[in-house]
Formats: sequence, structure tokens, C-alpha cells
Amino acid sequence: MRETTRLTSATFNKPRSRRAVNVGVERGSTVLMESAEVLYDDDIKPTYGTEGLSTQRELCRLIADLEGAHEAFILPTGLAAQTLPIFAALKVGDHVLAVNSAYRPVRRFLDSQMQRYGISVTWYAPSLSAEEVLALAQDNTRLIYVESPGSLTFEIQDIPAIAKLAKARGILTLCDNTYGAGVLFKPLEHGCDFSMQALTKYVGGHSDVLMGSVAVNDPKLAKLIYDAIKAWGFFTGADESYLAIRGLRTLHLRLQRSGESGLKVARWLEDRPEVLRVVHPALDSHKGSDVFNRDFTGPNGLFLVVLKGDGEATSHRFLNALKLFGLGFSWGGYESLAVNCEPQFLGRHKITPEDHAPLEGSYVRLYVGLEDPDDLIADIEQALVQIA
Repeated sequence: MRETTRLTSATFNKPRSRRAVNVGVERGSTVLMESAEVLYDDDIKPTYGTEGLSTQRELCRLIADLEGAHEAFILPTGLAAQTLPIFAALKVGDHVLAVNSAYRPVRRFLDSQMQRYGISVTWYAPSLSAEEVLALAQDNTRLIYVESPGSLTFEIQDIPAIAKLAKARGILTLCDNTYGAGVLFKPLEHGCDFSMQALTKYVGGHSDVLMGSVAVNDPKLAKLIYDAIKAWGFFTGADESYLAIRGLRTLHLRLQRSGESGLKVARWLEDRPEVLRVVHPALDSHKGSDVFNRDFTGPNGLFLVVLKGDGEATSHRFLNALKLFGLGFSWGGYESLAVNCEPQFLGRHKITPEDHAPLEGSYVRLYVGLEDPDDLIADIEQALVQIA
């Protein structure tokens, strides 16, 4: 059966008995055992509710299916799913290569926490070729952290090439696959060792759940992740897991609609006189569109628009004029969102598009949700008229 059928079928691997269509929410802390002899039997799981009961196990099964993984694990936030594999894979004295367009909290984590554990970090530009990235590797390099497209600057990396060269040198690769949502891109199939995503985004899909996932194919890496989750206490609840399962049922439909609508809005914006440029990985004008179109089955609804203006002041006027776009962080829900990016580009982490080029214009990230794209275009048009 195809992926969409496996994720949505109400009868797949289910008993033919009277039951609800959706998986149940099994809450519990204490798990009662059948006899005293098995109380300390490590082969029987779960022995306590923190390890997850049937609801969490079903979500892990579905994520593993989606990612094409041997095993998948869920964590309480997307950030936890990004940072825990780093802790699990590294030891004192190791070195990490990380793309400098990574999600800002990951940059904060690597810069502020790794030195405390004797782990060094080298940041590299996403425009580097795979050979140039591996040229930065040291004898103690253990992990390469990749994210493509960048969720703020949208640079594209050749992840399959990086993963292939890294594997040849015994270096692990961790891919933030939140943009691809396990659908548009399959990191494990392209050679990565870890595929993580923030289930908060497209999988949850309704802006009402915080959760992340990590998927692996190597049983040894799976044990590292499992042991780290138990050691750090990064457990998830049944209610959040239920919401993520619910989101998986419609993931493909929502992702396709969001991606198609986002591309329509982006193409419309390219022709507007108020716009300097549109940074969307599926547009022919994008520097990395050839690699993106080779590796991804399509875009999601997230992209950057650079307006003609005087930086943050113009961005604020534009955002405040919007009526259908909510002003808020995150993306992947059913609702369209907009934020300005100058504080992140010019702030403490110095993230800037195009390899730290000087900023010109006003930077706004748009997320296109499930509203009618023509209505969103009309809303953007009236906001552009007001700032002009």
C-alpha cells in the first residue's frame, strides 16, 4: 500500500471488532504487571507510563513508516528532538560541523551548551559544496548538522552528497527535516543517519500541540536515542500524541494545498513593483532550485519576501496592514502567518541570507496555510498599497 493509505487507513493492522475509528488515548503513570516475576523483566515494556503506552507507541509506528525508518522516537518539543540526538551521539572532545542557517534555538544550544561539555562547534555556510563542508572536518568530527532549506533564509544544501562523504569518513549526519515533514524529503533514504522534525508544524497541523520526532535506521543509534530519552526524562503525553496522530491522517492533503498555494502567492509577488526579490526554493530564480527540485517532491508553504523599504520600519507597516495573516512564529498549521526577520538577521546570532551579505530592503517571512490563495493575494496587495 502507498504511504497515504498506510497513514490514513482505519483498518490497517487493527482487529476486526467493534471499535472507534481513531486510536484511543491511553493515559497512565502506573502500569500493573501480571505477576511478581516480571516486575523487573527488562524485556517487558512499558513498565511505567513515562515510556509511553499504546497511544505513543502508535504515533512512533506511524512516524517510522513516514520516515522509512527502523525506529522512531517522539519528544516533547521539536527543539528537544534536535538537541537530544546531539547529546546522544557525542562525547567529550568531539567536534560538530553545523550549517549556519540552522534554526536559531539550535544555534543557541550549540553555542551556549556544547562548550560546557567539552564539545567544539564549527559553523559553515550553506552555500559550500559537499567537498568544501567535509574539508572543514577534523580528526575528532563526529557529527554534521544539516538543514535544507533553511527555515529562515531558505538556502539549499546538497544533503545526499554531504551524507555520502560523511559516511565514508565515519561521520554521522543529523538532518532537520521539518520543512519536508517526512513527505517532501526523506533524509534516511538520502543517506542521513538521523532524521528529525518538529511535529508541532505540519504533522500537528492545527497549532495546538508541541512535539518532535527522531527517526533512525541503525539499531545502535536507536539504542543511543532511547537511552538518552530515559536518562534526560524527555517523555511525551498521550493527549499530545493523539493530536499528532490525528494530524498525520490529513498531512499529505494539507501539505500539498499549502505548498501549491504558497507557490502561487510567491509567483504573484515576484511581479510586484514593491518587491525586491522572493526567496522560495521552488522558484527558478532561487539559487538552489535545481538541487531542491531534484531531491524534494515539492515545496511547503513557507518562503521569504524582500520588500523595498527601510528595514524593520517598513516590515512593521506591512505586517500591521495585513488582515488575513496572523502575526506569530511557527508554521505548518492551517492558518497563514507572517513575521519580520530583521531582528534574527541582525541580532545576536548574525544570521543573514546569502552568506551574510549586507541587508537591503525589508525582510518578511510568509507562511501560506489553507485559506484561498486569491484571498491571501488580495490581502497582501492591499498591504503593499498601504506601505507604498
